[in-house]
Amino acid sequence: MKRYSKLIIAAIVALIFIGTFVFLWKKSQPKPVVYNEFTPKVTDVSKMTVITGKIEPRNEVNVKPQISGIITDLLKEAGDYVNAGDVIAKVKVIPDMSQLSSAESRVRLATINLQQAQVDFSREENLFNQQLVSADEFDKVKQTLRQAREEKLAAEDALAVVRDGISKSNAKASSTLIRSTISGIILDIPVKVGNSVILSNTFNDGTTIASVANMNDLIFRGNIDETEVGQLVLGMPMKITIGALQDLNFEASLEYISPKAVENNGANQFEIKAAVRVLKGNKIRSGYSATAEIELANAKNVLTVPESAIEFKGDSTFVYVVKGDEKQKTYERKPVVTGLSDGVDIEIKKGISKTDKVRGPKVVTENKEME
Repeated sequence: MKRYSKLIIAAIVALIFIGTFVFLWKKSQPKPVVYNEFTPKVTDVSKMTVITGKIEPRNEVNVKPQISGIITDLLKEAGDYVNAGDVIAKVKVIPDMSQLSSAESRVRLATINLQQAQVDFSREENLFNQQLVSADEFDKVKQTLRQAREEKLAAEDALAVVRDGISKSNAKASSTLIRSTISGIILDIPVKVGNSVILSNTFNDGTTIASVANMNDLIFRGNIDETEVGQLVLGMPMKITIGALQDLNFEASLEYISPKAVENNGANQFEIKAAVRVLKGNKIRSGYSATAEIELANAKNVLTVPESAIEFKGDSTFVYVVKGDEKQKTYERKPVVTGLSDGVDIEIKKGISKTDKVRGPKVVTENKEME
């Protein structure tokens, strides 16, 4: 009984040994190399490029005060629509002391001159009534009195403008009322009630009260690499995609290509602008990130193969044409002339026909991937 058990165990060990040997032998045998194969097809090829940028209004105007002072009222807020001339804010004037002193001095001087002109007029009028002076001399004195009165009114108006920012003669066009200079949407009001503001002058740009823009006239602004800018032509159609609006798409037309490059992350790029055709009812906000897709070139009804089937060597390109049947298959290396590529398929201008079959990359099996 024991002898039979030993024989059985020995047989099992032998079978395991033989099975392992056969498995390793099969594993060590070279496997035939299998390639993907492609049949050329006639189709359209387009070379596209994608540009990142943003959407912004063509003209954005900064509304600034005509006088320095303190904001007392804000009548509008960001997002409101305003017409040209609508009041956005009110400003309380803080007069410049030197200008105020000069204006007060001018009023005092005008008062003195008016008083003297009135005295001269009264004296001349008595003499004229007694026919002791000519009408011509009397008219000159009367004219001087009128001029003195006008000068005092002008001096008082100037004092009111310096002190209060408003006068009787310009009450409707008061510089204390900050009005929008264009019609559009208020994009931003960077000031608050109580903030000091200054007018624009030679030494200062002035305080921005509000930014206003026409959101119906938008442009796409982005940068394109110097290797592709030479293929752009003004008027080229573009497809604009705004990711923040659930991939909302708009048509656009290229209208500007910068003549000067700017360096961006070590690469030379050129700024472009495109007019965006916005559909009514779409509320686009200024500054939305967007991508523009431009067709740089295209070829219609051309013979193509996958670019992975092309062998590039120097300035030459080759394909391997399948010869023979499944049992005795060979590959003939043939030079070809290539054309436009879209990154997936490439145009074949010369070298093969649409009846040929070409070799592609090797077929990768799961076993090889695991190895």
